[in-house]
Amino acid sequence: MPRRVSYSRFGGPEVLELVEIERPEPGPGQVRVRVRVAGLNPVDWKIFTGPAAQAYGAEPPSGTGNDFAGEVDALGQGVSRFELGSLVFGGQRNEAQADFLIIDADDALPVPDGLNLEQAGALDIAGRTAVASTAAVGVSAGDVVLVSAAAGGVGVLAAQLAARRGATVVGTASQSNHDFLASLGVIPVAYGDGLANRLRDSAPGPFTVALDNHGRDTIDAAIELGISPSRINTIADRPAAAELGLSAVGGAAASPADLLEVARLVAAGELVLPIDSVYPLERVREAYEHLMAGHLRGKVILVTQ
Repeated sequence: MPRRVSYSRFGGPEVLELVEIERPEPGPGQVRVRVRVAGLNPVDWKIFTGPAAQAYGAEPPSGTGNDFAGEVDALGQGVSRFELGSLVFGGQRNEAQADFLIIDADDALPVPDGLNLEQAGALDIAGRTAVASTAAVGVSAGDVVLVSAAAGGVGVLAAQLAARRGATVVGTASQSNHDFLASLGVIPVAYGDGLANRLRDSAPGPFTVALDNHGRDTIDAAIELGISPSRINTIADRPAAAELGLSAVGGAAASPADLLEVARLVAAGELVLPIDSVYPLERVREAYEHLMAGHLRGKVILVTQ
């Protein structure tokens, strides 16, 4: 029987269960995807723990996840965009962590040549958010950009996209990720007390932009460094954005074409998207515990059998 990750009440990873379901059938204009990889995102646990559930239309009992990659294994009436066996990726909110999902054919994207399914299945939210947040504050050549959580899924892509625009990028991360960030051309700085001073000492000139993927400590440091609120984007602290007049642009502002372009750059080796860890679907609780502990390098993914 097909399986999906589900929860019947809000709570921590302990509420997640792998349940058997009937195999779903695609309707007109839809395809059924045999999911091979499902990426994890912080917003997933913010949904199943409760705080973000209403915003994303989740009410127990509900499925989980958004990012996926796999192959088309059934076509609904009128679908001509894909063939059986076509490799696709994208996002399907609250449905992705399962053996099968149904998605409108127009919302699925073809996996570019050279992009492995592990990366494709981890890309939807991180890729779109990195593009949108970088564009929102107009990163350009000559900028000195602070990127927090720069080794995480969104941060690592945002840092590289900013550098591709000609900016100097300084990224905060745990010490274990400093050599990795340096290999990408990012100047690494450790978290903790005295952050603004360490950032100031590390940069070749005044900071002009901040891309916050971590929270209020980054925002406070950015303000202390003199970065204009109009050039600070946060995806981690919307109340602070409202209070201080910051940008709070996330992945919804990016187009499918934007995501496909990021996928092509990863496939070509022009962007690096590391996979932090891989868990089988039945170990979903462990996967979320690992995600929620932080200090990741790239993405955590689930794989089906």
